[in-house]
Amino acid sequence: MTKIFLLIVSIYLFSGCTLLQKPPAPLSVYDFGSQLSQHPEPTQQPSSHQRRILIADASAPPWLNNNAMHYRLLFNNPTQSYTYAQSRWIAPPASVLTQQIRNRIVTHANGLVVKENGTAKADYILQIELEEFMQAFDQANDSHVVILLRASLIERNSRQLLAQKDFSIQQKTPSADAAGAAFAFSLASNQLVSKLTDWLAIQLPAN
Repeated sequence: MTKIFLLIVSIYLFSGCTLLQKPPAPLSVYDFGSQLSQHPEPTQQPSSHQRRILIADASAPPWLNNNAMHYRLLFNNPTQSYTYAQSRWIAPPASVLTQQIRNRIVTHANGLVVKENGTAKADYILQIELEEFMQAFDQANDSHVVILLRASLIERNSRQLLAQKDFSIQQKTPSADAAGAAFAFSLASNQLVSKLTDWLAIQLPAN
């Protein structure tokens, strides 16, 4: 009888402890926001002389080739990288940035984007190397985001490197947290892709 009583008490206490435990915080998933409203479709009609461009999938170092949101504490230990426990990107930043660049080139660089496995043959290849995609805290309540990438324009037939340029941009966050970083990255990536497409339009040889 005593054993049964102790068993009932144990089950009751265990159930009570379980009920008192806080549920895990929900996981927040971010992307770069909608770019369509910020960049309307161009008014000119497609031209038969449009350059056909293959936008290769952007590469990234192993530490950045994942969905984690990275940050540094510059005021404490600037050489150490941290990640948010309950916040993630919807996809690796290099993947999201690649699609953003493809969409923008179609509408703003007078270029036809060719798929890697498509039947159409590309005239040029644009290679992107994402080198930095990080939130940096200057102080505990003050942060900014940093994006660094290298763009290389290659003529596909000859494999000749026509042009190469490093791009960088910083953007203050409206709040020193993951949500603030996501908002700032949306603005920063938008500005960076604009600079990239402007550069590409200049570098593409005239037909």
